[in-house]
Amino acid sequence: MTSTLQPQNEVQSGVYTFSSRPRPVPSRPKYRNSSPLLNEEQGSYGNIMYDRHVVRGNTYSQNITSQPNPVEFLRQQETRRKSMSRKSVNEHFGLKMPDPLEARKNIDVQIETYLEELSDHIEDASMECQTDMFLEKPATPLFIPAKTGQDAATQIEEGELFDFDVEVQPVLQVLVGKTIEQALLEVEEEEELASLRSQQWVFKEIHDAELVEVQRLEERERRLRVEEENRIKQQKAVLEKEKETAEKIAARAFAQQYMSDLLPPVFYNLRDSGYFYDPVKRDLETKFLPWLMKEVNNTLELRYVARTVLDMLIQDSSHQRLKAFQLQE
Repeated sequence: MTSTLQPQNEVQSGVYTFSSRPRPVPSRPKYRNSSPLLNEEQGSYGNIMYDRHVVRGNTYSQNITSQPNPVEFLRQQETRRKSMSRKSVNEHFGLKMPDPLEARKNIDVQIETYLEELSDHIEDASMECQTDMFLEKPATPLFIPAKTGQDAATQIEEGELFDFDVEVQPVLQVLVGKTIEQALLEVEEEEELASLRSQQWVFKEIHDAELVEVQRLEERERRLRVEEENRIKQQKAVLEKEKETAEKIAARAFAQQYMSDLLPPVFYNLRDSGYFYDPVKRDLETKFLPWLMKEVNNTLELRYVARTVLDMLIQDSSHQRLKAFQLQE
């Protein structure tokens, strides 16, 4: 959570207001960790006394903060930028020794194998030589620089500094005491761990029993809820069926009452229009009578054809007899 304390000098001098961005509440587990010895990451909590946003001292006195000058602020920013760029260039192109600690200074120290006496003047000489024929290079001798300066030594005789038998007793007592104390602490820690494990086991059994009971109650609640929902659905279905039946009965009664005066005229009109008929009479009219008429027409046509053919035969025979009679005369 980010908290901000802003002084409002323009509206109310010396008055501080607190504002924080809204955030969701973190979810907490229902039970604590099963093992109190595990160092699991817990939620981070802060002490408000060490928060740099909290104002120290009285808050009822006037607190006037000076506004920075924009020109001076820009100048400081430019100076800081130049110094940072110079520092980066120096770090990139050259080695820089670390700054010494307070009240100390850096000095040059020889780190070679053999120490040499440092002098301000270095003796040098220029010489020329003519190279001879190539010869095998001998083994390079080990370089041992020339000794410079004077040696100093201090001799300490036996028993001058301290007596080992006398001085070692307090050290030995401290070591033995610390060893015994550490062993006792380890034994106590093991006993405490065993006690914590037994308590943890008891707590786990209680927790498992409570969890089983909670699951049983949840299952019972679920069954009751499902049964209640089913009963509600059945009751709603019964009510809807009764409502639908009542509506059908009312519609049927209204239709019967409304159609009671319309049925006789409608039936008369339908009967006159031919919608109500005798099946035998309709069958005779639509099937038998047309077939009978068709057969009669066919029979009459055959008789007419036969009569026509007979007339043609009689006429032909008459003409032939007439011609024969005329030829005889």
